[in-house]
Order: sequence, then C-alpha cells, then structure tokens
Amino acid sequence: MAEKTDVNAKWDACLDLSVRRFVYSSLAGAFGGLLLFRTPVSRWASVAFGAGVGIGSSYTDCSRIFDGSPAKVVPVKTTSSAPEELPPPNTLSAPASQSSM
Repeated sequence: MAEKTDVNAKWDACLDLSVRRFVYSSLAGAFGGLLLFRTPVSRWASVAFGAGVGIGSSYTDCSRIFDGSPAKVVPVKTTSSAPEELPPPNTLSAPASQSSM
C-alpha cells in the first residue's frame, strides 16, 4: 500500500508541475509575442513555442521523478580485445625530395 501512495504522490507532483509550466510558459510566450511581433500568426506561434517549452521541460522533470531519464547514453562496447593501430596522420610539410630544392 505504501508504493501505491508513493506513485499517486508522484503523479500528483507531475500533474501539478506540467500544468504550471504549461500555463506560465504559454503566458511568457504570449507576452513576448505582444512585444516582438505584429501579426497574429507570429504571436500565436510564440505562444505555441512557449507551450512546447513548458511541456518539454515538465516531461523531462516528470521522467526524473519516476526514476527514469529520457536521455540515457550507453557507451558502445567493442568486441575486439586488442586496440587497432591507426596510421600516423599526414603532415603538411613537403616531402624530403622537394625540401632540398
């Protein structure tokens, strides 16, 4: 029963976080659109951009609340046991036959 309560608390925190960030970032986009743009289409685009930023940031934080991360990077493991030797890089100096001229 304790885990059920913990999951409910996590969902409540995520819902609260999502609604607040969506509303605040949409309002910030609307305010920015009023200041920066003249056409209604541009103003609505800034509101939509703000809403997207709010939803994205709340998604990221909610995934951290639920002990997961959307961007887990796993290093690639090679199967060979011995490292391959790379040839030395080409130098910009002239070959020995041309440098004596």
